[in-house]
Amino acid sequence: MPILTNVTDAEQSHKFAIWAGKWKLTPKDRIPDDDKLAVFGKKITNPICLAAGFDKNGEAIDALFDLGFGYVEIGSITPEPQPGNQKPRVFRLTHDKAIINRYGFNSDGHKMVEIRLRDRLRRFILHKTRLLQETFSLIKSSSLDDDPLLSDSLGINRSLKEGKLLAINLGKNKWSDPNSVDDYIKGIKRLGRYADILVINVSSPNTPGLRDLQRKEIFKKLLNEVVITRNELSNPRPALLVKIAPDLSDKELSDIADAVIESNIDGIIVSNTTISRPETLQSGGLINEIGGLSGPPLKPLALNTLEKMNKLTKGKITLIGCGGISNAKDVLEYAKAGATLVQLYTSLSYDGAGKVREIKDELIKELKDQKWNLEVARTKDDVTIDDFKQRIFQTENISNREYLLDMKPGLNTDV
Repeated sequence: MPILTNVTDAEQSHKFAIWAGKWKLTPKDRIPDDDKLAVFGKKITNPICLAAGFDKNGEAIDALFDLGFGYVEIGSITPEPQPGNQKPRVFRLTHDKAIINRYGFNSDGHKMVEIRLRDRLRRFILHKTRLLQETFSLIKSSSLDDDPLLSDSLGINRSLKEGKLLAINLGKNKWSDPNSVDDYIKGIKRLGRYADILVINVSSPNTPGLRDLQRKEIFKKLLNEVVITRNELSNPRPALLVKIAPDLSDKELSDIADAVIESNIDGIIVSNTTISRPETLQSGGLINEIGGLSGPPLKPLALNTLEKMNKLTKGKITLIGCGGISNAKDVLEYAKAGATLVQLYTSLSYDGAGKVREIKDELIKELKDQKWNLEVARTKDDVTIDDFKQRIFQTENISNREYLLDMKPGLNTDV
């Protein structure tokens, strides 16, 4: 929140923003999204999404959707609660409008976040005044395990918002075996029923050994096991994405692309923060702080990684671009590099709650007579938008794979 930057440190400002969202003291974007911005019909009303790291524990989900995001990603969430790294651990590079953080997966843990998600879901269902009386009786007698099934039976996204999606980012506890995938398996089993999308975070630079999971053989094993576990969930299964680092070599990117295609995972988020320090940084001694760098200085690196991954995956995988996005021109650069959706975080911290609306308004002007869907489709092997939609919406082998934008009943999916 910009107004707080002069009176609080970065982490205090972050905590206040979450507190304000939790109690609905934040603005609301009341302007309907222009049809130009719709992604795959109206499955998602706009391509501007919130990256993980802002709402780490699912405390302000509805307030964040109210800012106008097409999807909101909470987390990273670890199985057991952990405090993260010692403070100070977040630093503003104000001259660069960037941030260095070494939070270290500070998390309330699966159990507490699940309680919040369950309570949010129950409040939503109980306020649906059009429900039949027998449905209310069912709700009152339902168990924790039943709640997600009730929402699915109503034909709504797990976000509880039409045209919006809720993503849950899964992390590992600091003390877990570096090569084990068990923490991700636990997250899928416990939180998957509350999510439209699950994200496997193997790229935070602030958990020792985590990025080693991107090595070829370990990464293949990881993807195979998380896909199997996801496929064991009841329908509609959440989409499954993996979030990668921007600091990978060409060989490592090629190995990741091969493993992703082979595993039938649904998409890749490109990228997480970087451990590099570009020569363009102007914020003095703070640039030497240990941690992941985000904001505009990350953009060239993330964009280059996205372009390479788009070529390597040959349009077969949904890509989400993340890193240094501050305006509509940035958004379009990511689209032309292969991103179907884009995520931001740091620019929201610097420019405030109106940032999402600002970017959407700019994007409408930049698109002119064009539509977002077609802009993205051009990056996917020159396929037409109808071809691209058909590939994403395909239902063959659905028992083995739930695609990122698989149809759910009760939603407007008209083009």
